[in-house]
Formats: sequence, C-alpha cells, structure tokens
Amino acid sequence: MWLNQKKEQNQQDVANLLSSVLSNGIELSIDELIQYQNKTKLIDLAARKSQHGQMSGNYLSRSKGRGMEFDEVRHYQNGDDIRAIDWRVTARTGKTHTKIFREEVERPVLVVTDLSNSMLFGSQFLFKSVQAAHLAALVTWHAKGRGDRVGGIVFNQHKHSELKPRSRKQGVLHYLHSLVETHQHTLSIEQQKHLEHLSIEQQHDSANAAFEENCARLRQLARPGSLVYLITDGNYISQETIRHLSHISRHCELVVCLISDPLEHDLPNSKHKMNVTVTDGNSRQQLLIGDEKATENYHQQANERVQLKKDLLLKAGARVLHFSSGQTLEQQLTDGVASWKR
Repeated sequence: MWLNQKKEQNQQDVANLLSSVLSNGIELSIDELIQYQNKTKLIDLAARKSQHGQMSGNYLSRSKGRGMEFDEVRHYQNGDDIRAIDWRVTARTGKTHTKIFREEVERPVLVVTDLSNSMLFGSQFLFKSVQAAHLAALVTWHAKGRGDRVGGIVFNQHKHSELKPRSRKQGVLHYLHSLVETHQHTLSIEQQKHLEHLSIEQQHDSANAAFEENCARLRQLARPGSLVYLITDGNYISQETIRHLSHISRHCELVVCLISDPLEHDLPNSKHKMNVTVTDGNSRQQLLIGDEKATENYHQQANERVQLKKDLLLKAGARVLHFSSGQTLEQQLTDGVASWKR
C-alpha cells in the first residue's frame, strides 16, 4: 500500500511539473516554447570574451567611430568631428581633446538544435529532444530581448532547416516553428518505419553523418563575432565534428549544451536484484539493477563517457554546459548552472 501511494505521489508530482511547462514530455508544441519569453532573466548571454570579427555584436566592436559606447579621450586630430570635442578636458589641459566611441552593433546568435533519434529518450520527465527545444527557446527569446539577431540550424538524421539570423520577434518565431516541425518529423511513423529497415550500425552511421554535415553547415553560417549555441546529447561527436567546431571557436564564442537523461548517469535504486529492459522504440538493452557492483560500474562508465565528450569539446575551444531532461530548466538554472551567469 505504501509503495503504491509513493508511486502515485511521484506520478502526480511529474504531472504537475509537466503542466507547469505546458508539455506532455514527448511531443512539442509552439505554446510551450512561447512561454519562455517570460523566463529570459534565468540566463545571461553577455559576451564572455572579446571577439576579433568586425561584427562582434551587441558588444563592442574593434572598429572605432561615433557610437553609443565611450572608449577614450585623445588629442584632437585633423578630420575629427568637432561635435565630439571634450570641452571639459580641453579647458583643463589647455589642449583640444576629442571623445572617441566604439560602435555597438547587433550580434548574431546562432542556435543549433540536434533533434536526432538519440534525443528521443526520457526516463523521468521530458524527452531529451523536448528539453533541447525548451533550452533553444529560452536562448532565442533572451537574444531577442537583447536586440540580437537570431538564427541557426534545426536538424535530425534526415532533414535540416537553416535559418539565417533575423531580428525582432519574427526571427524567434521562425526558429520555434522549425523546432516543432522538425521534432514532429523525428517522431513521425514514416521515419520510424524507415529506421526499422536499418541495422543499429547503419542508424548510427546515418546519425553521425548528419551531425558532421550540420557542423559543416554551421561553420559556413557562423560569421566572425557570432555567439553560437550547439544543443545536443553529444552522442555523435567525432574527430571530424571537433575539427569543424575548432574552426568556429576561433572566430566565434561557442557554447555547447549537453542534454542527458538521469538514467544515462545512474541506474534506478532497488532493494532486489532484477533485470529490466530499456528501449528507445527501436533497440533494447538489458540492465541489472539492485546489484551494488553493477551500479558502480555503470556510474563509472557513464562518468568516463561524459568526461571524454567534455575533453573533446574543451579542446575545440567550446564552453560546456550540462543540462538534465529529468528537471525543468527553471529548476536547474535557479539551483545554478553556475557557469552560465557571469
């Protein structure tokens, strides 16, 4: 009786959380993505480092001129705008001085969201794909609020949408609709039937090729000075994708958000040993729970996989943030993805 009551309470808690984010945890709707325009204070997309591109964004460019951001005062030179003369410094020193400003320009924010089949998994709360879309929505709404231009790529194994950076609300809505459409395609019966005819190795090769191709597309799309967010579970990171990402990070600020499910880190607790089957709808895997040694080995191997991904991404010049599909974004950001705000 107590166990049943506890199970019912857990189910009710999850149902309440799903209701709070307007989601069923599996499918994706435009309404649940639009709500994030009211939660943009959870993050801060301020530039972390000075970029060397001529379009370094909402953020100070290297070029100098008449703009919104004061840079320095120097001696007047022939050709300087007399309207920029600093009369106070001139009066104090007896020599004419001019104010110099640095231009403040829009910064392109590119959000690349991976909605491949490996993202269609969730053991507690949301599919990883749904959490990825929620995070992408939060980033795009925040960028719009800063006055940045928003674009990027949304892709799965079989299709992609490339969206050039656009300003204002239309740019965000265009991206959100692409998220919903691509996610529906990933869930579609037609695609799942297609996958049934492929072996596990063929599915992996297809997904790996798609990931590499879209990193190459991103490399072409990302102009110097852009802020680039790659949202993925990192399952298809390879040496080729690291090469593309390394090139991007030389001229842009690159942030990789790794989405994982709690079951990918730890086995469920159990007082009794038992074999359980886990499936993503296509492949199945047997897990032994309730065994202390098996649980520790599973946890250790999971940590090694995560560390390997992180090391490769750091080597590529990316900043790495970790998010779970087992909690709402608001819970995680309130509790502290410490490296986000700075």
